[in-house]
Amino acid sequence: MKVRRSATIAVATAMTMMAVAACSSSSDTPSPGTTNGGTGAAAGQQGGDLRIYASEPAFLLPTAGDDEPSILVIRQLYRGLVKYNAESGEAEMDLADSIESSDQKNWTVKLKDGYTFENGEPVNADAFIRAWNYAAYSPNAQNNAYFMSRIAGIDEMTSTDPDGDGPKKAPEPKVKELTGLKKVSDTEFTVELKEPFAAFPVTMGYSGFFPMADACIKDTKTCNETPIGNGPYKIDGKWEHNVGIKLVRSDTWKGEDKGMADSLSYKIYADVDAGYAAYQAGEIDVMYTIPPARYKEAKAQYGDLMYEAPGDSFTYVGLPLYRDEFKDKRVRQALSLSIDRQPIIDAVFDGRFTAATGFVAPTFEGFRPDVCKYCKQDVAKAKQLLQEAGGWKGGKLTLWANAGAGHEQWLQAVGDQIKAALGIDYEIKVNLQFPEYLATADAKKFTGPFRLGWGPDYPVIETYLKPLYGTGGSSNNSTYANPEFDKLITEGDSAATVEEAISKYQAAEDLLGEDIPVIPMWFSKVAALYSNNVDQFVWNKISDAEYGKITLKKQ
Repeated sequence: MKVRRSATIAVATAMTMMAVAACSSSSDTPSPGTTNGGTGAAAGQQGGDLRIYASEPAFLLPTAGDDEPSILVIRQLYRGLVKYNAESGEAEMDLADSIESSDQKNWTVKLKDGYTFENGEPVNADAFIRAWNYAAYSPNAQNNAYFMSRIAGIDEMTSTDPDGDGPKKAPEPKVKELTGLKKVSDTEFTVELKEPFAAFPVTMGYSGFFPMADACIKDTKTCNETPIGNGPYKIDGKWEHNVGIKLVRSDTWKGEDKGMADSLSYKIYADVDAGYAAYQAGEIDVMYTIPPARYKEAKAQYGDLMYEAPGDSFTYVGLPLYRDEFKDKRVRQALSLSIDRQPIIDAVFDGRFTAATGFVAPTFEGFRPDVCKYCKQDVAKAKQLLQEAGGWKGGKLTLWANAGAGHEQWLQAVGDQIKAALGIDYEIKVNLQFPEYLATADAKKFTGPFRLGWGPDYPVIETYLKPLYGTGGSSNNSTYANPEFDKLITEGDSAATVEEAISKYQAAEDLLGEDIPVIPMWFSKVAALYSNNVDQFVWNKISDAEYGKITLKKQ
């Protein structure tokens, strides 16, 4: 893939400069590329309507949308301080002119001038400060609040329900603004972190850090349906739930990287099989995923229109540690040891995926094989551990997955292996669409192991660790809590060199390999389809399909 490169982030610490570039793929991993003829998005032509396969998003607010269907729309509607280079995965300046620090704790952000939201409001320091404050204020219950957790003052912005789901309500937080955010001028603000974090600028390419208009903050319900963005595209009409979302090229976007298609039509399908049928019927131009059972057929029939590359998405079976039957790590270890991942990958996914033996993608610097000694099948050891734990006391095991994504077959294989190895009967529950499924996860209402996936939010190894397993992490749906893990993550964050940071993060991963808060299953391989209407297909190794850069042939 060829994209216009901007200056990489300049900061006053060597660690951060290294972190910005540290996590691109290893040298033997093929780079993502522009396909179907052409040498890059910049060489293509503008025009046409790009028809996109989509699932129903959970939200269209940057502060709330933390699921893939949401983010794939939000990234076209909004832009932030930093973006990720499609080829290298490195962080580059977007709306920021500079992000600098002398101590890794206090950061100065200077903005490019002249950018506006669709309603004419300026994209200034206030736009970022208000969005981050809105996300951080716990009564707003924003999914991306977690990403503000490093900023000074977050503890005073947060309160908890004193009796869980009981009758008492959480008290109002002490303040409504982060003390760590200070406006210097319309084009400059400062960020004070609770602790040093050398890679902080890199994280700000995640969509949860995008700015929001004042009108949006004042009426988030309306803004969620009809976003007021600041990106290359704007919404046409409003979000038609479970039907579609149409974006058109913005005439207010001042950036150099204009949207290529005149419009992006996200067509929402209840399941991936329905989307694939629509692609076959010529109704879809881009599918970022393929039904697992149809891969061989798609490869044979549409091989010239298929984009493939090593992926960084992590599929795991989460374990609800908030239930008594999963609190003993020996039970969790036994469940993981009872599963033989490779035969499932071979049978269901045609051998395309990489069996997970750890918690970090093989494409990231800092990856090590065989971190998890409980991730290769050993039935005798599984039985021994379960016996030592006093046996299984949870009755029939309920295996959960979201509906419409083709998870039933492999989840059944997992259940069959557990039953064969440990004698635990099981049932499958795959009846919730993704937004409802995520709500169930957040509410801690899973009654058994649950399927979830994870993709990196930014190109630093920490993205696979703290959000999923840190105490109170935004996506810590297992509710794992280990003070030693948290301590190692903090030490990695404040390390003076990238080598020291990675070694601390690796030590934290080692704890996961022993505690098994989730059962690692596999890392993906990207397999996306595009139609004959597409001139150049563009894939970003961090943020996935670059819909705004994909070009269409002249009709």
